Amino acid sequence: MSDDEREIRAVVQRWMDASPAGDTATVLDLMTDDVVFMTPGREPFGKETFAKASAGQKEMKIDGTADIVEVNVSGDWAYLRNHLKISITPPNATTMHHEGWVLTILRKGDDGKWRLARDANLLTPKK
Repeated sequence: MSDDEREIRAVVQRWMDASPAGDTATVLDLMTDDVVFMTPGREPFGKETFAKASAGQKEMKIDGTADIVEVNVSGDWAYLRNHLKISITPPNATTMHHEGWVLTILRKGDDGKWRLARDANLLTPKK
């Protein structure tokens, strides 16, 4: 495994650790400023919209796993494909489970850090 692949896998792990902890600042630092998220049924959105949505989820319990099945690095760009399982429990409500495939494009910044630049998230609710 190359150093770049190890670093990219570490980015995913930091994201997965920071999300349940409610550490939005860390998650936002793992994205480029021009990041674009694509999810089913809505228009693509960026970092500002992500930050606002995260602020509205402070009271929710979030847990999940990311099973990375492919990482490909080409210069300062890389993509990864993973299978994501997320459980979200709002206060005083039933836990919702989502699962699906994600295709993520990352870009290495001038500071040498890998960050998410584009993310196509195909999670759907599971019963």
